[in-house]
Amino acid sequence: MIKTERILHLKSCRGRKVRVVREHYLRERVPCYSSLCQAGCENDGKVLPGDLTHYVIPDAGVSGDYLEILEFRELQGIIFTQTSCQGVQHSKGRRQYKRLRNLLKDPRHDCVPFANEFQEYSYCPREKGESQEKWQTRCVYSAAVWYYNHLAGMMDVVMITEDQEAVAQYSSLNSGVYVISVQDYLRNFCPELQVAHDLYSSISQALQEKESEGMEREYTEHLPGELLEAGIKSGRYIQGTLNVSKHRAHSEASIMTDGLSNKNTDQSWGVLVCGGKNRNRAVHGDQVVVELLPKSEWRGKDNTLAEGQGEEKSGEESGSKPMPTGRVMGILQRNWRDYVVTFPPREGPPPQTRNTQRILAVPWDHRIPKIRISTQQADALQDHRVVVRIDSWESTSLYPNGHSVRVLGKAGELETEIQTILIENCIHVPPFSDAQLKEMPVNSAEKPWRMDPAQVAERRDLRESHLVFSIDPKGCEDVDDTLSVRSLAGGKLLELGVHIADVTHFVPEGSLTDLEARSRATTYYLADRRYDMLPGVLSADLCSLLGGVDRYAMSVMWELDAETLVVNKVWFGRSLIRSSYQLHYELAQALLDGEQAEVPELAELGSEEKDSKLAQLTQALEMLTHVARHLRAQRDRGGALELEGVEVRAQLDKDKNITALVPRQPLEVHETEFFSQLVESATAGGFTIDTSTNKALADSLDQAVDPQDPMVNRLLRIMATTAMSQAVYFSTGLQSLDQFYHYGLALDRYTHFTSPIRRYADIVVHRLLTAAITLDRGVDPGKALASNKELEETAHHINNKNRAAQQAQKISTELFQCLYFKERDPQSDQSCVADAVIYSIRDNGVLVFISEYGVKGPVYLRNREGQVVAVGPGGQLLFDHISVRISVRSTNCHADTLTLEVTSNRPLLSAGPQQPRSQGRSQLVQEVVRLAEEAAQEKASRKPKVSKEEREFSQSKTPNLYSLLEEIRELALLDLEGGAQVCETTA
Repeated sequence: MIKTERILHLKSCRGRKVRVVREHYLRERVPCYSSLCQAGCENDGKVLPGDLTHYVIPDAGVSGDYLEILEFRELQGIIFTQTSCQGVQHSKGRRQYKRLRNLLKDPRHDCVPFANEFQEYSYCPREKGESQEKWQTRCVYSAAVWYYNHLAGMMDVVMITEDQEAVAQYSSLNSGVYVISVQDYLRNFCPELQVAHDLYSSISQALQEKESEGMEREYTEHLPGELLEAGIKSGRYIQGTLNVSKHRAHSEASIMTDGLSNKNTDQSWGVLVCGGKNRNRAVHGDQVVVELLPKSEWRGKDNTLAEGQGEEKSGEESGSKPMPTGRVMGILQRNWRDYVVTFPPREGPPPQTRNTQRILAVPWDHRIPKIRISTQQADALQDHRVVVRIDSWESTSLYPNGHSVRVLGKAGELETEIQTILIENCIHVPPFSDAQLKEMPVNSAEKPWRMDPAQVAERRDLRESHLVFSIDPKGCEDVDDTLSVRSLAGGKLLELGVHIADVTHFVPEGSLTDLEARSRATTYYLADRRYDMLPGVLSADLCSLLGGVDRYAMSVMWELDAETLVVNKVWFGRSLIRSSYQLHYELAQALLDGEQAEVPELAELGSEEKDSKLAQLTQALEMLTHVARHLRAQRDRGGALELEGVEVRAQLDKDKNITALVPRQPLEVHETEFFSQLVESATAGGFTIDTSTNKALADSLDQAVDPQDPMVNRLLRIMATTAMSQAVYFSTGLQSLDQFYHYGLALDRYTHFTSPIRRYADIVVHRLLTAAITLDRGVDPGKALASNKELEETAHHINNKNRAAQQAQKISTELFQCLYFKERDPQSDQSCVADAVIYSIRDNGVLVFISEYGVKGPVYLRNREGQVVAVGPGGQLLFDHISVRISVRSTNCHADTLTLEVTSNRPLLSAGPQQPRSQGRSQLVQEVVRLAEEAAQEKASRKPKVSKEEREFSQSKTPNLYSLLEEIRELALLDLEGGAQVCETTA
């Protein structure tokens, strides 16, 4: 080891330059992470393959500016030097550096780090007068030469740089070491990777088109980090996340301070930021620092409906109490991500030559400002949705600069809009890679899958001793949980079993499939498709507990007293099962009701055997229902809430036609409000809602019933759902016991493990449960469990993805609703007129719920003809039924929205005989799909302008809308004495 000195020129917190001399140690042996190494390097972990034509070493500039190109998995054998990594950290900031570090850690990407500044023969001390950039380039070239020599010339090395002087200086110095530009590298080594070529052009143009210095500033400069930190510590500034209003995106935002107290005001929950100047180049989601304005400039929120507003309270100045108002002084962390923008139509004649044009593209998300993009394809991209990234936002420009990444397609087309929804919710679901699929077991006619004899010997075999069956919605293809129930001890005991697909057997922790599943965190369900968390061979086959086939399972078995249903003991473990029946809800209910029903699995049996097995199945269903009712009553006595959702799902047939819009029942909370609106609305309707405890709330909701109108109670439950916080996952090791409580279910502890096919949280619980079982047996698990910090990070990631999945599902349903009504004449089509119930009142309108289509939205007091909503005969307006006309407000740049207009202050049904409304529901999605298919056929018949840029990411071949079996299966882990380490609670 050789000791040397390294001189650093740093800057103090007060801006003073400081010269620091540090000891620097050089070693002869530093890991090279190449499988061709013959020198015995300690290459632990990921290594580069030896069957490539060359290795690639980007310099610091390329690593920072063109990282998204280097992220393509098609680019293999990439070596990131320590010099380049540090250069990215210093020039691009923490966010870009973290992205690079994550890339290096990801085993799906063929890249490795190299500590060149600690390697004795590649280290280059900085020469006097040498610029930082020149020294970094020289260090990277020295590392490239070292690699070529270290591998004895068995692998060529290509250094890529945008420094043309470096290309001229180094390109011919050493045989086998090539120095070329990024463009030349893509042209010569990756000619087929067209998307990378297009991306390079976009980034290069964006870098060249940065705003010139010296122009008049449009915004104030952000304060340096040390001043922001000092201001936060002193209480002068407030730190938090910028949340831009959906409905007043250009005028109003709030700073959620994450519970930080503020010395200047007793309002610690948020600060209002009004106007673009006060926002000072901050975008939605940025971590910002805010200074409060004088109290004379504080503004308040009003109670009026904004344009396109749903149920949210939002507004600006009014007579309401002013709230703390501030301005952004600096940005701690940018939240820039991929945005979908639309290129507006050209004004005026097209240019005669194809020159680079600077276009202000309009983001799909109202909360994001217009983005200036330089492109030569402005005419071809008119009215197209394009994915872009923001590069910079100078204080001299009203708009940020960005570059295009890829083209999605023409605005308004179904596939384009679906991909837009995915990207805007940060959902990345490409087809599973070949490497991931190679990890999967094979199950085909030529090579059928069979159980491993070693697994058969280790597991509890339930195939002959237990009647196992599943109950799911009609058409469900993926069965990830089954049930069993039987009498023991002459009828004195009951044994209840829940058997879950053993996904963790097929998905080892740390495998490529596991990493992909963790990244997705959940299966994404949209109105007309789904994107699976796991490859189909697992989700639709080997981990689907289909009838009549042997499967691995993770089981929990309760032994209950037959009379009191008190739990005597519980057994957890891995098992072998063979499901006998694959039932759907309607069939199970028919059997319970004693109706004549055909069970497919019994169709071929003789009469006597069929009756015997049918009686056995019916008895099992009756015992199961008895236990379920007991547990349900127990939960209700504890204060469990029966709530109502407003989501609707598109019901499709086998030909992908929509047969109905069906309201969804599960608790799905998308926004957080307080209970005040619920209480006020109930009081106005003559009801009393007590929110002091969950038991009081449940009881008062049960009593808030209008015998003449069942919609009233449903609306109150919807409002209660909206007011509650969403249940979230957390690591028990980092939370106090009082945080374990699940408000909605009235449970002290709650977790689940019933859907590992589609929920990564359940995979985590399965692994923890397996480790606990192993330890109980006195056996060493052999692998350290995840720490509390790691589990908390995983839980946080899963929570974010769950919110994204719910939001994407909600928006996709709204998309189909808009596409359906868009093709109809609201003035003549009776499907556009519906009955609506008023559930909230604003100063200039009301909010209504249309149960027929599952739509919530605003209705202004005055319509186009000047008619005003009138108070009903009873003297009240809340919960009254009115008639509304539904139309679509279209814009190429943003998502279409439904517009509701009052046509009568009376219920629709009182206007006279009407056609059966179910016909309109059944036609909605079917009509949308038909129009989309016609448009696709028409498009295929002509050559599109930008067809090469368009990409399809649809993964599922057939539609499948998955629903949950709720009741017993969600209670599977309630009786663990030690408690699982991943739980779900309400935030």
